[in-house]
Amino acid sequence: MDNAEVGKRLRYFREKKKMNRNALANAAGVSPTYIYQLEKGEKSPTVEYLGYICDALKITLPTFFGDAENMRDLPNKVDELTPVQKELLNDFLNSLR
Repeated sequence: MDNAEVGKRLRYFREKKKMNRNALANAAGVSPTYIYQLEKGEKSPTVEYLGYICDALKITLPTFFGDAENMRDLPNKVDELTPVQKELLNDFLNSLR
């Protein structure tokens, strides 16, 4: 996985948790500049630092590397549902509110 993809995933999870870069940096024990550089694909994190960041996001490393992969396929999977399945999915998602 290249730096740009790591950066996209990092930003996705950070925004999903409604955290700004400063909050994530403080929680992970790194600088906000480091988070910025990671998200822009300018730096490559070590496994150790990515672990700190995942801990701050309250996700696991497998989630970090797995969920973003599934995000790309989600629109295709939804398109493959029958109209009845789409309605059931919509009802389920609305029930989570």
